[in-house]
Amino acid sequence: MILPNDTTVAVVDGEKLRMFRNKGMEPRIQLVPEAAGVIQPANQGSGGRHRSTAANPDASRLEEDNFAGAAAAYLNRQALDGAISSLFVIADPRTLGEMRRHFHDAVKARLIGDLAKDLTGDDVEAIEAALIKA
Repeated sequence: MILPNDTTVAVVDGEKLRMFRNKGMEPRIQLVPEAAGVIQPANQGSGGRHRSTAANPDASRLEEDNFAGAAAAYLNRQALDGAISSLFVIADPRTLGEMRRHFHDAVKARLIGDLAKDLTGDDVEAIEAALIKA
């Protein structure tokens, strides 16, 4: 994939949000870490409406859904404030699906792609390699 210069890359799982900005000139990808704001999960996710069943087995899954919703809300604020001009999201499949439910139209308009993969624990080089393959 060719990632445009100045694209924001959000790497998310159910507990952590990492933000990067692509400073490489196309077609090169060079991710520079950026500070992510404080994510305050407060029943943001749809998990609050789920009962504990085989489809949603425990409270930790609900907490992860809430974090995904709060991370989406953070990205929504960033897009509405003009801090994000283009966005690429990398998240594990379940978190990515939950985030999609909460994306504002402003984020959807800036979203240039996503990757359903858990890379929050990986180093920058591994994230760059995954983006190149995407």
